[in-house]
Amino acid sequence: MSSVVLAATAVIGAITGTSVIGVAINRRSGVLRVPKSTTSTVVLQDTSELALSKTGPTVVHFSAAWCGPCATVRRVVDQVCADLSDVAHVEIDIDASPVAAKRMSVLSLPTTLIFDADGRQRYRTAGVPQAADLRAALAPLLAHLP
Repeated sequence: MSSVVLAATAVIGAITGTSVIGVAINRRSGVLRVPKSTTSTVVLQDTSELALSKTGPTVVHFSAAWCGPCATVRRVVDQVCADLSDVAHVEIDIDASPVAAKRMSVLSLPTTLIFDADGRQRYRTAGVPQAADLRAALAPLLAHLP
């Protein structure tokens, strides 16, 4: 009888532990964060492969054909960029451009980055961002345009 109780306790502990980890991961999904490099010293990244706009902010969306949530990100970003004419959108397929994904430290899909007109990464998110969050992140970058 004690081995049954011990096994049940182990199963309950494993379920509880994985649930806590799952909740923590889901809470970060789609949340825009300021990269550490912009909060202290500016770290220059090689963005030559990203085809960033020189006249305004660019939303860069890393995706793949086999990534289901990437289609949702594409629709959200397309909607935001249609509303904000000064914002460019570049989608990069990681299967076609693995070097760009590695250079930008893309470890999961979908990953969305926002660059300012000077090519500095200002925001980053993994998962599906909300349209309102993207607009809020882009607003200060658009305010600095002539």
